[in-house]
Amino acid sequence: MSIQVIGAGYGRTGTKSLQLALEQLGLNKCYHMEVLLRNPAGVKHWQNAYKETDVDWDDLFEGYQAIVDFPGSMYYKQLTEHYPDAKVILSVRDAESWYKSVASTIFAFDPGPAIKLRMLLSMPFSSTARNLFKVITLNEKSIWQKHFEGKFKDKDYAIGNYNAHIEEVKRNIPADKLLIFEAKDGWEPLCQFLGKDVPDTPYPRSNKKDDFATWAKGIVRDTLK
Repeated sequence: MSIQVIGAGYGRTGTKSLQLALEQLGLNKCYHMEVLLRNPAGVKHWQNAYKETDVDWDDLFEGYQAIVDFPGSMYYKQLTEHYPDAKVILSVRDAESWYKSVASTIFAFDPGPAIKLRMLLSMPFSSTARNLFKVITLNEKSIWQKHFEGKFKDKDYAIGNYNAHIEEVKRNIPADKLLIFEAKDGWEPLCQFLGKDVPDTPYPRSNKKDDFATWAKGIVRDTLK
């Protein structure tokens, strides 16, 4: 089993719905930031990616056939080099709505004092708690400080970064291996690109902005159990 689909789109471009859609189409399983939060031992591989050292992608993605969302989308070039036969899906949305969504969800996310205290008290005797702390710390360093150069609060800069990423992917990935996809497009272009039959169920709609904080806090809480 190997990675067959690489998601190059930033978080908050419908990546959770895309994860569910790909799994429904038979690409089991699909790696997403949620997977890292629930299984934080994988952070060692992402730390290597951040440090630009060798990454054992096959170990990290053992049992997976697809990857979407942060942090993987930041390393789409390395992933396409390692998995040259994989197809690439660039999930996109209107840049203004993307920025508003990110600013109010993943950028602003705070698990709250109770969960932070629980994590802190668990760290001396729980490798899971220690690794979860490393994930949260690495996300800050790799996404917000390195990838967005510590300037995400500058709306014009962040949107410029977002648009530049889209153009970079379009330059780097051959057109016949790239699908530029919006969740509102539904099943048809996705299934045509992947050679799959169109399901008779609606395209997934998940992880809406208003539900994000509750959803994310639940993941962190569950991981610390």
